[in-house]
Amino acid sequence: MPSTLVMTFIGRDRPGLVNTIASRIAAEGGAWLESKLARLGGEFAGIVRVESPSDKVAALTAALRELEAQGFRVTIEASQAVEETKRASMKLELLCLDRPGIVSEVTAAISSLGVNIEEFESGLVEAAFTGQPMFKATLRLQAPQTLVRDELSRRLEKLASEMIADIVLTGED
Repeated sequence: MPSTLVMTFIGRDRPGLVNTIASRIAAEGGAWLESKLARLGGEFAGIVRVESPSDKVAALTAALRELEAQGFRVTIEASQAVEETKRASMKLELLCLDRPGIVSEVTAAISSLGVNIEEFESGLVEAAFTGQPMFKATLRLQAPQTLVRDELSRRLEKLASEMIADIVLTGED
């Protein structure tokens, strides 16, 4: 029976970095199942889900740990199958003037209702006319089926007025 591993890595960005990791995985009989990778501040970081024959997990783990000698920081965890409960998918888009505390405030409002953040992408953009830094974020959310979407919308609308932000919440299929 195959085993599933989740690994994270970070290293100074350079050509061939992803291939270095992918080659190690393939050489040990592993299969790259899914990933999220990004360049941030001169570093390249990622999270990768890998499937490996159970009898090759130790060798794969050792091969990936050898990358640390090349300047990578690597973590590897066995992935536990989790029974998924029915949840409603939503997308949240946020745009406001940049300032400290935005992520804390938004995530507090979301998590207080039992909503899970499945993906979070953010960055700074320039305001159209003034050039001021604007914080922009896109979140993919999973809400409990029991949550009334209007309740989340009300909470986010209140937060948007306090932050002077544009917040758009939409359902996903």
